[in-house]
Amino acid sequence: MLSKNKIVVTGGGGRFAQSLKRTKSKYKFIYPKKKQLDITNVNSIKNFLKKNKCHSVLHLAGLSRPMSQHEKKIQKSIRLNIIGTANLVNICSELNKKLIYFSTSYVYPGKKGNYKEDDPILPWNNYAWSKLGGECAVQMYKNSLILRVCMTEKPFIHKKAFSNVKLNFIFHDDLAKILIKVLNKKGVLNIGGPTKTVYNFAKKYNYKIKKIFNKKNSTNNFPSNPYMNLTKLNKFLN
Repeated sequence: MLSKNKIVVTGGGGRFAQSLKRTKSKYKFIYPKKKQLDITNVNSIKNFLKKNKCHSVLHLAGLSRPMSQHEKKIQKSIRLNIIGTANLVNICSELNKKLIYFSTSYVYPGKKGNYKEDDPILPWNNYAWSKLGGECAVQMYKNSLILRVCMTEKPFIHKKAFSNVKLNFIFHDDLAKILIKVLNKKGVLNIGGPTKTVYNFAKKYNYKIKKIFNKKNSTNNFPSNPYMNLTKLNKFLN
């Protein structure tokens, strides 16, 4: 029997999934191992979803950091983040399963800030391009939710932080609590915390963190204003 509260989670061994496992909710999350559900194999996806009669698939699996691997291992980035996501869209559409896709706030250009969900997008690194590639497939399937997320793990792992870059960092545990409240939505949704500089976000948890400045045309290519508009999210939560 199909359960409306039963959700299969790809990437169950990842950092965010560990936070989700600790979060209480009405949903029953199933965390298959890669040998049970391989996103690069359509038969593997189909067989698992047919066996486990879920309502939705929460897609967390993929290649993330370090960002440099998306420059050095382009084929792997494409295979996992783009083709793997397209495989899931194909099978979810065939079996009529809702797909919830974790994308990134990095798909926005990062120049003016305050980006709304319907603003133009322009990734600024290969990681973001790979996530946008996945988005393109998900956008074609209307029974879906795309989450453009700005998250990080706790404690903040870096020893330095930009004092002139604003974004919407939120810790995994806090994001997991929000996720539970929006899983029933569809379309595109920005998710993150209050807009702050990276330094102001980090110093609350590490007073020893060093302040650095992001320079224009620097080798890191990091934009100065990648922060999002969270009005739509706040309406859902209030």
